Amino acid sequence: MTQIFLGLGSNIEPARYLPQGLTALWRLLGPLKLSPVYEGAAIGFDGEPFWNLVVEANTAASVGELQRALREIEYAHGRPRDATRFSARSLDIDILTYGDCTGVIDGVLLPRPEIVENAFVLRPLAMLAPESRHPALGKSYGELWREYDKASQPLSTLAIELEFSRS
Repeated sequence: MTQIFLGLGSNIEPARYLPQGLTALWRLLGPLKLSPVYEGAAIGFDGEPFWNLVVEANTAASVGELQRALREIEYAHGRPRDATRFSARSLDIDILTYGDCTGVIDGVLLPRPEIVENAFVLRPLAMLAPESRHPALGKSYGELWREYDKASQPLSTLAIELEFSRS
């Protein structure tokens, strides 16, 4: 089994689609560890604010198998198959890390560059796994968050707990 971190986001009915996505991930991967949920502005386009969180899980699937399964979960929960990168999302799920893998694996760049580029990825990752280390940089996520320019992408912690089915 390989430890993975996934980034989840939604700015279309997030209170509906994030729990549905978590239920689907639970069914695919088993037990999940969740970060707090954060709200931040849409990046790269004008749109409603996003709710974002990071999930830790384990998988026996290859990177390519996992990527295909995640896309199918997104499509089943309202993401158009022709969605552009910078657009509104009912559900967006990205592989942030896959073990200690680095480079392009099965067409997926690992670790995902957005980890150190975007607060909505780094902050929840740092809150969930502050001592875990970035596979390419070797620094802990807590350390990377302490060094991050927090004023560049303000986030709000949402005082919610996403309820989802664990069956």
